[in-house]
Order: sequence, then C-alpha cells, then structure tokens
Amino acid sequence: MKIDDVRGMTPDQLAEQLVSLKKEQFNLRFQAATGQIEKTHRVGEVRKDIARIQTVLRTKQAQA
Repeated sequence: MKIDDVRGMTPDQLAEQLVSLKKEQFNLRFQAATGQIEKTHRVGEVRKDIARIQTVLRTKQAQA
C-alpha cells in the first residue's frame, strides 16, 4: 500500500482498512507462533501499512 493511496481515502475508509489490517496481523502472528506461516515478509508489510494509516488518520484529525 502506497502513502498516496492512503492519503486519498476518507477517514471512514481508513478506519475500516485499519481494522482489516489488524485482523490480518493477528492471524499472521498466530500462524507464526504455530509454525504455519508461509509469507513471512507479509508481517512487516502489514505493520508498516498499519503505521501509515494511523499517521494519516492523526494528521486528518488534527486538520479537522
């Protein structure tokens, strides 16, 4: 997910995407703990996407 894509979303879309990514992060952590994870690089990608969304949400809330 690119930062330009994130900035183009509405706050509602960002919140929805954030919930989805947090669920995915939980599932990936669970898979890693049980040794069933296939795409280990996805853990880092999800963490960075969550950080991007939270940053953009904070800036949009500060501007409002």
